[in-house]
Amino acid sequence: MLTKKRQLDLIRNVWLFERCSQRELSEIQSAVTPLHVPAGRVLAEQGEIGREFIIVVDGKARVTREGTEIAVLGPGSFFGEMSLLDGKPRAASVTTLEPTELLVLTSAEFRSVVNSMPSVDRKIMTVLAERLRDIEAKYVPAHERTTQAHIG
Repeated sequence: MLTKKRQLDLIRNVWLFERCSQRELSEIQSAVTPLHVPAGRVLAEQGEIGREFIIVVDGKARVTREGTEIAVLGPGSFFGEMSLLDGKPRAASVTTLEPTELLVLTSAEFRSVVNSMPSVDRKIMTVLAERLRDIEAKYVPAHERTTQAHIG
């Protein structure tokens, strides 16, 4: 049985929501839908437009790109977070390997949360900016970062 506390803990552990307050996390929680799916269910198809964000509660799902397995998702794993923000095509396919319990947040439900609580959107943008800075610091030479800082 999936308790409200476990739902909230799973949502809290999603990096996209790491700066959200308890109240904001509760609002997101109220927008998710628990779903139980059988083994072999395609949850996302590479190249199709993403319309939901999914957290694996229990079970396992295989992630493939161009038919090659690149990961296996288990409890606490998630995918589709970028689809909440840009609605672009999926970069990979995801198929359940066994009966799997999920939390699903559609892009429409997410927009509703953001419309009622705009602070969620701002906090997500802050987290994304921090991650972009971390990537830049790791991969872009310092002299190029300085040049880019003056431009952008």
